[in-house]
Amino acid sequence: MATTMDLKQLFEKASALAGYSFAEVAAAHGLTVPADLRRNKGWVGQLLEAALGASAGSQALQDFPELGVELKTIPLNAAGKPLETTFVCTTPLTQVTGLTWADSNVRNKLQCVLWIPIDGRREIPLAQRCIGTAFLWQPTAEEEHLLQQDWQEHMDRIALGQVETITAHQGQVLQLRPKAANSRVLTDAIGPGGELIQTLPRGFYLKTQFTEQIIQRTFAL
Repeated sequence: MATTMDLKQLFEKASALAGYSFAEVAAAHGLTVPADLRRNKGWVGQLLEAALGASAGSQALQDFPELGVELKTIPLNAAGKPLETTFVCTTPLTQVTGLTWADSNVRNKLQCVLWIPIDGRREIPLAQRCIGTAFLWQPTAEEEHLLQQDWQEHMDRIALGQVETITAHQGQVLQLRPKAANSRVLTDAIGPGGELIQTLPRGFYLKTQFTEQIIQRTFAL
């Protein structure tokens, strides 16, 4: 059980998955591999959560709250470059006054991450794709500074009622963009005049150049 597992055991468990295909891990846990990820976007994360005994589910906690560890998969291409941005957490769009970086869910989620690289090549059938070498990451002082700077900039604009003017290009390492199943899913946000408006939910994502730097530094590429 996850509750009796320490960080060393979790890391060993994650490291032991390296080289196994999704089909092999899924079979070991009684799960079915979907044909592709178009309608099953979070499936790989769910597979690895099952394999490692993550306990948080979709709560606003780390995946292993008792260890203070968040699990993140990172799909890579043949050259070892990240293929997509990494979702961190949903973004608060109301009642943001007084919210600080120290108390933010972004900081909470990123204080210690168990990264699991995965084969993201779309030309390989999903069942045959393999899991890579897991590694633990904590932001350096410089990385945390960049994350905090971007988070503060995004949150200031949300507080000022400018959420709909924020684009994915903004932020050096952390971007803000819509996070919804479809365009009919709307939520409350602060409007330009301080009134409540309806808008798409937003999520914080790590930009690929940031995660690429983490990969390069970790594996000395």
